[in-house]
Amino acid sequence: MGTITPVKVYGPPLSTAVSRVLACLLEKNVQFELIHVNMAKGEHKSPAYLQIQPFGQVPAFQDDDISLFESRAICRYISEKHASVGNIKLYGTNPLEKASIEQWLEAESQSFNPPSSTLVFQLAFAPRMNIKQDQGLIDQSKAKLAKVLDVYEKRLGDSRYLAGDEFSLADLSHLPNTQYLVNGTDVEELFMSRDNVGRWWGEISSRESWKKVVELQRAPPS
Repeated sequence: MGTITPVKVYGPPLSTAVSRVLACLLEKNVQFELIHVNMAKGEHKSPAYLQIQPFGQVPAFQDDDISLFESRAICRYISEKHASVGNIKLYGTNPLEKASIEQWLEAESQSFNPPSSTLVFQLAFAPRMNIKQDQGLIDQSKAKLAKVLDVYEKRLGDSRYLAGDEFSLADLSHLPNTQYLVNGTDVEELFMSRDNVGRWWGEISSRESWKKVVELQRAPPS
């Protein structure tokens, strides 16, 4: 047997999009090489990097001669290519399971991500970057997120996870933003005051794959 070449993930693990891909790779037991991109120095805008990520964002992903960007698309690719490896339920095993996962992935990207990403930036990143916080935007985003979590609370009263009784990409995709919001911001209350959402967060954030991502986030860049 030939040597398996690890896939390459470009970007800092503190990035929510990068950490989403890393969690997926760990769930699927796929070997990877994490290549740090120093965004403060503009490495994400270099000509070489733009060859694999034309928008100059993170992550960029390479699997031999294949290059991909956009974290959710990368996660779908990983899950499909390595369907029989690692967590085989991550992207479903039949059309109905996949459709359920897809509808909750869509809910994450269209309904959950916009207000939660705004809050992550305003509450977690803006203070570190000496950027003035926009309280009006924060309040508006909290209200929007609360409405989304009300839907989740009802769903998670009927189902262990969002797409059914198995942990899937639908749940995994919520990990990066929620990690920031429940650790050190007052938005934690939006999650933990809802019994089913709080239970769900406790379960998905305790997975070994996500614990390893958090370790990578805490480690200094190599």
